[in-house]
Amino acid sequence: MKIVIATKNEGKVREFRKLLQPLGYEPVSLRDENIDAEINEDGDTFEENAHIKAREIYKLTGLPVIADDSGLEVEFLGGAPGIYSARYAGEGATDEEKNQKLLDEMQGVDTPLRNAKFVCALYCILDDKREYCVTGTLEGFIGEEPKGEHGFGYDPIFMIDEDTSLAEVGEEEKNKISHRANAMRKLLEELEKDQ
Repeated sequence: MKIVIATKNEGKVREFRKLLQPLGYEPVSLRDENIDAEINEDGDTFEENAHIKAREIYKLTGLPVIADDSGLEVEFLGGAPGIYSARYAGEGATDEEKNQKLLDEMQGVDTPLRNAKFVCALYCILDDKREYCVTGTLEGFIGEEPKGEHGFGYDPIFMIDEDTSLAEVGEEEKNKISHRANAMRKLLEELEKDQ
């Protein structure tokens, strides 16, 4: 069954493909479906933004859809960048610029105060009667400098233990432990119950 992943982020699409294909779904991206909709994500939470995205794409395509909204919450910064993670260093900023802005803000902050978590809210609409919303997290802390070549976004500065950033684990390992993987496991449980 074809299911639209409501994103243009190819990194996310790859992760969803690996996670959904074993269940018999054929994940397609907005690009695959030639959808270039500008969706105003004006919710106050990851869950609200995922719902807004899912509803719009479902209306446009009539196909089952999964939308996610995800980001990084840093305890010392009161949960920032939060829902503004993608635009934290300004519209069009590179991953490196976003990471540098965050590192600058955390300069001089001791390790016990650098706690952070990645959050992923998934909103799935299968049809007019079946909708699901789940949230997954990955706990860690903000490192002192970028490390690693894998992943995208804040992965190089997000430490999963004393020595390892999320950008230092391979894609297979990341797909087991990430906030998105944790949310997907919850969603897959819901989808399996529904079959």
